[in-house]
This record gives sequence, C-alpha cells and structure tokens, in this order.
Amino acid sequence: MEVINTIGRRKSSVARIYMKEGSGVITVNEREAADYFPTTILQYKLNQALKIADLEGKFDITINVAGGGITGQVEAIRMGMARALQEFDAELRGPLKKEGLFTRDQREVERKKPGQKKARKRFQFSKR
Repeated sequence: MEVINTIGRRKSSVARIYMKEGSGVITVNEREAADYFPTTILQYKLNQALKIADLEGKFDITINVAGGGITGQVEAIRMGMARALQEFDAELRGPLKKEGLFTRDQREVERKKPGQKKARKRFQFSKR
C-alpha cells in the first residue's frame, strides 16, 4: 500500500495527513501524539476516526499541522484522518459521515470593529 495523503481544516488550522499501513505510530509535527496533545479529550478526538472504523493500531500516521490552537488543530487532524480512511476503504464513509467527521465547521472568530471594545462588546456609554 502506498502513502495516502489528505488534508483537514478547522478555524485557522491546516493538517496534512500521511497514512500508511504499519504498527499504529502517530506522529504530530515530529513529536509523539501523546506529547503534542496531553489531555484525554484531545487524545480521544485524535483517535475518534480510527475507533469508529475499528482500525486502531493498523496504520502509521505522520501529521503536519499548523495554525490555530490545539483544539482547532486536533479537529483538523480528525477531519483529515476521516478523509484518509475513506480513501483507504470507501465503505467507511457511512459510519464516519454519521459521526459528522467530514463536515467542515465553518465558524471563525469575528473581527474586532473600530470604536468598540471587541467584536460585539461596546465601550460603556456615558450620558453626561
């Protein structure tokens, strides 16, 4: 099997996934996945696509991710892994789509407006 190359996005994060058959080693930006994503919630999201497809420990995955925070990065990785698994086996699309792993969450941070404190919050109004 050759290397499957896919991409996933979330907020300003972009994740490039390189998946090949192997022993189940996941590397994120040349670091161990458990070191890069220390909390259990992030590790759950990282392995969610593999767990749904029941293919944990079957692939060596190398991930390059940039931009955003760690939550946006792990969700971009999750989307890229789902796309890679679909490329590996087209029958996996149904269960992965049911969990919403192919849907790009388009929510972005709203820009700050001039004359205001934040995007929607205003400075305190003084009548006198």
